[in-house]
Amino acid sequence: MKKILHKAYKWSNSWTGTIVIVLFVIFFIAQAFRIPSGSMKDSLLIGDHLFAKKFAYGVPMPYIPFLEIPIIPWSKELKIVDGDTPKRGDIVIFRYPGNIKQHFVKRCVALPGDELFVADKNLFIHFKEGDEWIKKNYKHYDIAVYNEKLWVKDPYMKKHPGIHHDPKIINNGRFPIQIFYVNPLKVEKNHYFMMGDNRDHSNDSRFWGSVPYENIEGTPWFIYFSIDKNYKIRWDRVGKTPAELEKPEHLKKAIQEREKEDKEYYGLT
Repeated sequence: MKKILHKAYKWSNSWTGTIVIVLFVIFFIAQAFRIPSGSMKDSLLIGDHLFAKKFAYGVPMPYIPFLEIPIIPWSKELKIVDGDTPKRGDIVIFRYPGNIKQHFVKRCVALPGDELFVADKNLFIHFKEGDEWIKKNYKHYDIAVYNEKLWVKDPYMKKHPGIHHDPKIINNGRFPIQIFYVNPLKVEKNHYFMMGDNRDHSNDSRFWGSVPYENIEGTPWFIYFSIDKNYKIRWDRVGKTPAELEKPEHLKKAIQEREKEDKEYYGLT
């Protein structure tokens, strides 16, 4: 046994062993991602660098880093092994259905079979479990009646306080108009409806539809580095998980940073 362990140790310290171990980790365990846009403010910020837990929802097809070439180039599969599926409220990393070489990070707001619609920028969901389940589990939420069904209004804002609307985005012709639809849609089988927490500044399922399960890569694990647009390191975010970043002390700083950037963007004083 000692000889085997010694050989394994020597192999792991060789160039070949190091490369194989690193690739194994990147392909199947954890992969580094950078948040490039503000669609997940105030939960995740531009400049957050995070490790993704790649085994959270099964085993995705490994791609060669930077080149985005699958290690099995003749296969069109995006998932090698199926596993757990996203839960409502999970932050999910997935391959954009319109271009699988591009990764998006959004929050899962609806599962297969759930129905939803958006009205006056508010998200309404009729969960597939039905009216009685909604009455039992959403007693302290605003509930609307539409098409003889119960619809929970903005069910994630209480639990995930980073979700917000931009009050400057209004339907008066002065600012961009958000997409609205009041005809309920039902999430297809093996698909998941994704939305950004920065609701008025997010390119998500409201615009291009739900995400197939096979496109889902993983979930954010923790922040390993974070830097703002002025190249100032956000030390308080380093090492934190998304759940920890929803605590008041971190959320307050994220909101202050966003409000400062918004004032500069809109030319407000």
